[in-house]
This record gives sequence, structure tokens and C-alpha cells, in this order.
Amino acid sequence: MADLIPPPESVMKILTDTGAYQRGHFVYPNGKHASHYFQMPLAFRYYDNARVLSVALSRLFRMEKSIASRLPKVSVISPSPGGIMVAFGIREALGADQIYWAEMEDGKRQFRQFISEGDVYPAIIVDDILRSGKALRETIDLVNGLGAEVIGVGTIAKFEGAPNEFDGIPVKSLLTFDVNFYDTEEEWRRSKSASDAEELRVRF
Repeated sequence: MADLIPPPESVMKILTDTGAYQRGHFVYPNGKHASHYFQMPLAFRYYDNARVLSVALSRLFRMEKSIASRLPKVSVISPSPGGIMVAFGIREALGADQIYWAEMEDGKRQFRQFISEGDVYPAIIVDDILRSGKALRETIDLVNGLGAEVIGVGTIAKFEGAPNEFDGIPVKSLLTFDVNFYDTEEEWRRSKSASDAEELRVRF
């Protein structure tokens, strides 16, 4: 089983080779500057990569008896459309019965699949990357609001400063990445991470 969980360096190689891990000068939506950015869907373009990453993360869940014993009556849920590929991969690998995803509408995260209370099975919340934890937190609250239990949380990669648990549920991930953020472009340019990165300015 352990052989099906690649080490972090192998995960990083997949992300780097596919362009999912990018270096340069990036300005995040909160105005922070950094030398790294992840475009995880680029790795999931390729079936073999998607399968390796999904199966690896699913194994971390399956090793938990409290999760494995609930299968297949489990819902796999993504906080946003961006994590749908991960959710589908995890659902397939675990043989879970349900999959849902949330979307932002009018500034509020919600399900658009006309879900009623009692419809959602015990849930595993998964995403491609964990930065601040806001999306996962909102999705967990959304699921709890429907009367469903969250039994697992996981992402392919997470930032080192991101939450390690939600409501006592540890976050499972294949890769933890240390991203140094800077308040201004000048601070970023004075940093070692700036000198190591390619000179590329990207806003998103």
C-alpha cells in the first residue's frame, strides 16, 4: 500500500514537469507577492498523472479505519469547480457512491445540485491545493449545515502556513510547500526567492 503513495519529491516532479508548479513573480489576490504559484489542473490534464495523484491521496484516506469502514456510502466533495478533477479521481479510487462540488454565487459558497438535508453521505472534502483554508472551511460548514458528517479532508498540495486540521480532522496531503509571501514588490525583489526565480510578472 505504501508503494502507491509517492514521496513529496516525486509529486513535485510531476507538478514541475507538467507546468503545474510555476516560478516567477506572482501577485496573489490578497496583494501578497511570491515567487511560486501552482496551477494544479495542468497536472491533471494527463490521465497517468491524475491517476497517480488521486490514488495516492485516496490511500491516505483508506488507511483510516474510520473512513474505510464507511465506504462505499461516502460523499466526495470539492469546495469549487477547480477541485472537481481531484474529487472524481478520489471517488473512483475509493469506490465512493457520491460526488458533489460547491460554487460561489453572489459571494456565497453553495451547492447547485439541489441537495436537501439528508442527501449527503458522510463526506470527504478534497481540493487540489490548500492555501488559506477559507474554501475548505466554508465547504465543511456547508456540509454540516445539511446535517452531514465530515470524516476526511485532503488536498494534493498544501502551503506550510495553511491549517493542518479542521474541527479536529487532520488534513491529508501529498506535498507541503513553504511559500514566502511579501507585502510589497520591493520586499519581494530584495528577497532570495526573487533572485532565484525567473523575472516574470503574473497577476490573477
